[in-house]
Amino acid sequence: MTHRTSHDTFDGSERELEQMTVDLHELHHDVGTPAMAAATSAMIDAMGDPAPRRASRRSFLIGTGAAVAGGAALAFAGAAPVKAGAAVRGVASFRQSAAFPPHGLKGDLAVAAVAASLENLAVFAYDAALSAAGAGKLGSVPPAVATFATTVKGQHQEHADAWNAVLRAAGKAKVTVTNPTLTPTVQSDFAKVTDIASLAKLALTLETIAAQTYQAETSQLKSKAAIGLSSSIQPVEMQHIAILYYVLGMYPGAQTSSGTPLAFNPTSQAM
Repeated sequence: MTHRTSHDTFDGSERELEQMTVDLHELHHDVGTPAMAAATSAMIDAMGDPAPRRASRRSFLIGTGAAVAGGAALAFAGAAPVKAGAAVRGVASFRQSAAFPPHGLKGDLAVAAVAASLENLAVFAYDAALSAAGAGKLGSVPPAVATFATTVKGQHQEHADAWNAVLRAAGKAKVTVTNPTLTPTVQSDFAKVTDIASLAKLALTLETIAAQTYQAETSQLKSKAAIGLSSSIQPVEMQHIAILYYVLGMYPGAQTSSGTPLAFNPTSQAM
């Protein structure tokens, strides 16, 4: 790909971004979601207590089935703005939580809690971005950019639901708060966002941390199913990263802060 110069506004082709989003959506629909569902079901089936296991597996599979059934079509009419109030309240609620991961969670379940909190934070960030765009706070936002944000937000929600299904199956509470370590930084940085470029940089940072965290923690997971679940999600985060680099007019792959491409994704920013 030709290296393009980054500007304060989206400098790419809307048609190219639309096609990238369609490809992202179809790959997630055809490959990512089925792999994630299979790994989640395997983790749930391995849990000890049958009552929460059955309920969690049933509710997760129903939700996944609805996502798959509704995922065949992707419209580019522009994303409807969402209200950020609920997301902001969710962030505030995290600040009242004393310990993270929640007390009593160890091993794969502790990883599940951290992963869910990262996915919750991503959902919050894209929610807030769409709300700001709808309020005209980011200047002119092309419909293709809004559709990409909406698509990615939905994928992060699916990921959070998968990890929370595992926690529920183990008889633990779902993680509904955003990651306590990153939330203050995201809030502070989001307050400084004024255009698409600064928003894309913030999203890129969040996606990079998530991708590197999955990569680092996958090797520490104990069960084969947990490894499968983490491995089904990490490549999706990398796909988000590649498209965000395109939005910024940069080479779409792992790179240094100066833009030098890297052969392998590092883990220096992993949680």
